[in-house]
Amino acid sequence: MSALTKPQIGSYKRHLLICTGPRCTQDGASQALFESLGEKFKAAGLHDGEMRVKRSRVGCFAACKGGPVMCVQPDGTWYYNVTAANMDRIIEQHLVGGAPVADLVFHQGPGGCDA
Repeated sequence: MSALTKPQIGSYKRHLLICTGPRCTQDGASQALFESLGEKFKAAGLHDGEMRVKRSRVGCFAACKGGPVMCVQPDGTWYYNVTAANMDRIIEQHLVGGAPVADLVFHQGPGGCDA
């Protein structure tokens, strides 16, 4: 029996969880949003360093209306209608500035949001 290698992940400030399940968006908009984030993070200075944001796809959040749906951790901030333009607002205002984009938030979990 071989020993498992312990996984490693680089440090990050926030983790975006993006629903790419078929009930969130039927037209592939969630997957396209996920794929766009690498370049958007680089442009905003969020791809490395102490402000680094990690992103992951999630199969289903069971919040199947108003997609694409995304959760920012550890803030516990849940967003809906995350279009490309709205993602730009979230990057600038929340991920860089530290303040959630209130008109796109549909739930605020126990993590709260602090800059």
